Parts: sequence; C-alpha cells; structure tokens
Amino acid sequence: MTNLSVAEGAAVGINYSAAAELFPSRNRKSRRQPIGYRRFAHAADAVRFAIEELPSEFLLGANLEVDEERYDGPGIRRLYQSMNYPLVRRAAA
Repeated sequence: MTNLSVAEGAAVGINYSAAAELFPSRNRKSRRQPIGYRRFAHAADAVRFAIEELPSEFLLGANLEVDEERYDGPGIRRLYQSMNYPLVRRAAA
C-alpha cells in the first residue's frame, strides 16, 4: 500500500469508478457527532463526500481506500483537485 501524501508529485493513477471505503478520523476535541466508516460504489463519490460534506476536522486524519491503495487527508484533497477527477467540483465560496 502507498500513501499519496508521501508520494509528492506522483502521477495520480486512481480508478475513480472503483469501489471505495472512507474511514474518517475520530476527533475527540470536536463537539460534532462523529462520522463513521462509509462505503461508496465509486471512488469519485467518496472523494466528493470527503471534501464537500465531511467536516474539516474529520478529514484531517481520514483515510480513503481504493483498490488496496490508501490516501490520507491531503492525498484525498489532491485527488479532488486532480485534472482527472471526473465529477463537477463545487463552486468556490
């Protein structure tokens, strides 16, 4: 398994249509209800959820697993910002 944040500048070779599992961190300092494990039919949907829906304090220690590859919080953000990301990104506020 590799960690995308460690592989700086590496080409993103993720299959965005593969199934994905998202493991949000458990931030004990947060007053929000913890968000648990979620499975997605497509990695692109998991990346979108992590960036657009998941509170930032849970993204920090989150892990996304796709085809036995793991991506941490910064790695998930890079997947979302990649030119290969197939979904329409939310407009910047």
